[in-house]
Amino acid sequence: MLIPAGYVSVLAQIPSPSSNSLKLGPLTFNYYGLMIALGVLAGVEIGRRRWAAKGGESDDVVEIVKWALVAGLIGARMYHVATDWKAYRGRWLDVFKIWEGGLGIPGGLLLGVTVGIWYVKRRGWSVTDMLDAVIPGIPVAQAIGRIGNWFNQEIFGRPTDLPWGLEIEERFRPAEFADSPTFQPTFLYEGLLNLLIAASLIFADKKKWLKPGQILPLWIMMYGVARFFVESLRIDEASLIGGVRINHWMSGIAVATGLVWFLWIGKRGEPAVTDAAGFGSDDSGSNDSGTEDSEVEDSEVEDDATQPIEAK
Repeated sequence: MLIPAGYVSVLAQIPSPSSNSLKLGPLTFNYYGLMIALGVLAGVEIGRRRWAAKGGESDDVVEIVKWALVAGLIGARMYHVATDWKAYRGRWLDVFKIWEGGLGIPGGLLLGVTVGIWYVKRRGWSVTDMLDAVIPGIPVAQAIGRIGNWFNQEIFGRPTDLPWGLEIEERFRPAEFADSPTFQPTFLYEGLLNLLIAASLIFADKKKWLKPGQILPLWIMMYGVARFFVESLRIDEASLIGGVRINHWMSGIAVATGLVWFLWIGKRGEPAVTDAAGFGSDDSGSNDSGTEDSEVEDSEVEDDATQPIEAK
């Protein structure tokens, strides 16, 4: 039996969640915060496994996250408020209500990664090896965290009649689109693109296509492209520079920076960040991080004898 196309479209539409919080007895948990927490756990687990595979202690990643997560949340909120400050005029105390949404991903990534690098250097670990290990987990965390935007009915795109259009309650729709029932599910697009980025980084690393340190700029470049596409669909209010959304500018800067950085590492054949310890990855992608001793090849020693090198 043939089903009318319009009926199929209705069946396929993404419904709005009935609530943005979970109540367990006297406790209430906001789904937005829960999704961020689940994303962090997933990202940390990926980083732990990859760091352990490089010979490091898996719990090292947990120590880094304790610092980077707090910095990331602060950076994300600061970026959001700085780029959308007009929305808080007359209600500045709402700046601290992060559970209601409003985290600028670019700011969170910038400050979180910066503080993470600082902590790795402080502990004397290989910065390049650590970045190569933990970076693929970040887009996975982002993908899961974006589900929180669905629960809050925010960060959606322009109206659409596509089968997978996202239903938005009238009270959450922009005034000019009050009569439009379905919108582009940009939260879903960005989530899927982030999962694709993570899979691509891990696959390229496994195939030894990348030099040590290239994962970071490659991720920056790929996320910049993905975010530029998503921003092109969004209709929420945003600060403009020269009539262009500020996140479009940031995406363009990310793509340009990532591309130049990626090519520079490929040309020089050196890590993206100078290691703070006496161990790291070589150009072929192999490394001895986390080990007590490594052997110097016979060809590199004048007396053809192997000598131990202690990793600090």
